[in-house]
Parts: sequence; C-alpha cells; structure tokens
Amino acid sequence: MTETDKQLLKEFQVSWAQHKYWVMSRSQQAYNQIRELAKGNKWNQEKNETYKTLLKDLETIEPTEKTLRNAYQHIWGYFKKEATLKEIHTYTELIKKSSIESNELEVFLKELAKKYEKKYLLNMRWPLS
Repeated sequence: MTETDKQLLKEFQVSWAQHKYWVMSRSQQAYNQIRELAKGNKWNQEKNETYKTLLKDLETIEPTEKTLRNAYQHIWGYFKKEATLKEIHTYTELIKKSSIESNELEVFLKELAKKYEKKYLLNMRWPLS
C-alpha cells in the first residue's frame, strides 16, 4: 500500500467512526457496502471516491422507522451493561413508543453518552443530525 493509500485509509477510518450509525440509520445496504469496501484495511483512491459518493447520496435519504430503530439499538449496546434500571426502563419505553419524528430517543442516548463518557459516540454524527 502506498503512503497516499495509507493516508486515505486513516482519513476513512476517522470519517467512518463519525458516520457509521448515521449511515446505518439511512441504509443498511450502504452500511454493508462500506463495510465490504473496508475489509482487510486495503484502501485506495477508487474506494475513497466510492465511499464519498455513498455518503453524499445518503444526504438525500431520510431514515425510516426501521433503520432508525436499528441504529439506536446498536448505539444502546454501548450502555446496556452499565445503565441503571431507570435508564433501561426509559430506553425500553422510548424505543417502543418514540415516533420517527421525535428526537426524544436520540436526546436520551446523547445524555447517556455524556454521562458514561463514550467519546466514540460523542464525536459521531447522530442519526437525526
């Protein structure tokens, strides 16, 4: 792998950490496609362009109830072992009843990210942003 490819790989890894759940909230297919691109940590200009095009195309796609819930369930995985009983109850109620138009669940998960100092989540692009 060339030095340029190594630099592109590093840039991709930072970007993917920021966009992973945002992508998941819009298209499971695009999420899987990006994961396939990244397999083996072999990165190049062509893969980079494909990745950027996928992100750009997703800007016009709104999350669905199903994709949004899936992304939030993955995000919840960061807290499920340390959350209090009250937080578990709140999450369970919100994931069942929160409508796609409401950002209640996202606000709640952001609060947990701050409380439990989940830097990975604090630095990412959230599904409704």
